[in-house]
This record gives sequence, structure tokens and C-alpha cells, in this order.
Amino acid sequence: MVVALMAAVVGMTLPAGTAQAAEGTEPPRMTDGFGLTQVDTTVGGPTNFYITVTTPEVSGKHHIKIILPSGYYDAPARRYPVLYFLHGSPDDPIQQNYPALTTSNEMITVIPDGGARGWYANWLNQRTAAGAQNWENFHLKQVIPFIDANLRTIAAKKARAVAGVSMGGFGALHYAQVRPDLFRQTASLSGDIDLSVRSMDLRMAVVASLVGYSPGVDSDAAFGSPYPVFNADWRFNEVDPAAHMDKLAGVGVSIYVGNGRGDVTDLEFWVESASKHVKDSMDALRMPYYYVDYGDGGGWGTNCNGGHNAWCWEADLQDLVPRLERSFAS
Repeated sequence: MVVALMAAVVGMTLPAGTAQAAEGTEPPRMTDGFGLTQVDTTVGGPTNFYITVTTPEVSGKHHIKIILPSGYYDAPARRYPVLYFLHGSPDDPIQQNYPALTTSNEMITVIPDGGARGWYANWLNQRTAAGAQNWENFHLKQVIPFIDANLRTIAAKKARAVAGVSMGGFGALHYAQVRPDLFRQTASLSGDIDLSVRSMDLRMAVVASLVGYSPGVDSDAAFGSPYPVFNADWRFNEVDPAAHMDKLAGVGVSIYVGNGRGDVTDLEFWVESASKHVKDSMDALRMPYYYVDYGDGGGWGTNCNGGHNAWCWEADLQDLVPRLERSFAS
């Protein structure tokens, strides 16, 4: 009790593994720190639960979903690698119920809130009706050390991966590019991973999410102007994953995408082109990578139809999770 009180007073966390629930009958008790304050009650069971936090970096309350290996409580000295899984727009961590994410006995999975249109970035404009929007700071400077301090993780690059779907696919490659020292593996599942002028459709998807969700914000709030006039779009180019694949030297890269069955109204049709651009960049750099274009989904999972949907992403994860386990074990 004295140790816990001191940790709370100085704003630090207890050593990893100190605040675990007895016998694994309830979720682990997490200690505030790194700018995160827990609010509301932890919801869920001992190995699949979520907490709600606030942070000065991002306005509002935010869920962090955590999936622990089934044997987490059986070996109190064992530490685990971590997969950080980033959701798409406009989802929430609670909605990320992919069965494949619950199958691993070899790693912890953490699903932090990325907002309906946060774009895994520190926004250019922090004075919109949405309030503070420093998502990159929230995830890389707060969530990761918070998890390392509260759970039995292997707190090293060799034992971290970041993956995501759609908007989260952009986030996964972007985070691995800005902090390659943090992640051994990164994976995009149908990601918006080309934000160059040749993928104006995806730039417009960013703009549509900014102005379309409540509270509305200006179209330039996240990355500035999307239009290539007098270099006004330089911030889009700066965060464009396809243009900076060289930063992922030493990081394993996986890309999964379908073709949307050729339907231009299916976002998968457009992200397929983005994924091909990333592949071309890696080929030009002679980088190793793992690339799956499952087309219309035939033979890829049970219900995948090649579209921008959870059935295909579940099939992607069924392939990705064991591959990550093997990477962490090597």
C-alpha cells in the first residue's frame, strides 16, 4: 500500500507485474502514469478487457482494449511480446472483436483508441472544436510505456509489432517509420498507405472524415492542405508511408489487400492501388517484405469477398498472428 501510494504521488507506475489480480480472477489492476489517468471501471474478464483513460494529449475519454494470453496468470515470471493493433475509421477499440486476436498464447494484444478520424497523427490545428488531437504522442509516448509498466511485457523493439486496418494501416506504417526503434514488425491490412498526389482519392478520404464527423473541423486540420499547389501539401507528403519506406530498414513489413471486386464504390478498390505503390517502393529499394493481394477473396478465409470489411481482415489476422509469433520466437 505504501509503495502504491508513493507511486501515485510522484506520478509514476509500479514495476511491471507488481499490480496483478490475484489468481487471474479479474483484470489486472493498472496504475496511472505517463500522463494517463484511468476513469470509469475496468470492463471485461481477466484476459480480455478494456480500460478508459483521459490524457491532456487528446480531448475526451479513450478506451484501451487489452487481450492477454490464456496462460498469462499461470507463469508469473514470464514476459510477453506485444502487438499494438490500430483500428480504422470510425471504429472504437471495443468493436475490435476479431477472433484471431484472441488465439495467441504467445503475445499480448493492445488496441488503443485512435478516434473516429484521428489519423494517428499530431494534428496541425489544435484549436478546432475537437480539442487537443495529439494521437501520435498519446500512443507512442504514453500508451506504450504505460503498458510496459503495468503488464509483463518484453519492453524492447525485438518484442513489439504494430498493425492496423484501413486508417489503422496508415497508422501502423507511419508509427514504424517515425519510431523504427520501437517496432520489429509492422503490418497494413487494407491500409490508406499512399497519401501522395497519385492517391488523391485517399487524401480526399482523410478530408471527408475531418469534415464529416461531429464535431466538424476544417479540412486542413490534420495535415494541412491536400492540394499540390505551391507545395501546400508538403505535410501530406511528409507523412506519406509510400514515400518513406526506406525508414523501415530493419523492420519486417507485411501488406494485405484485396481488389474490391473492381467496384469503385468499395474503398478496397482504391487501397489496392495504394498497396501496390508501397510494394513498388520496396521493390525499388530491394527491401524484403510479405505481400498478399487476395483479389476478390476467393480462397482467402471463410467469408472474405475481397472488400473493405471485417471478414477479410479476420482472414488477414489468421495469417498474420502466427507469423508474428514466429518472428518474436526467432
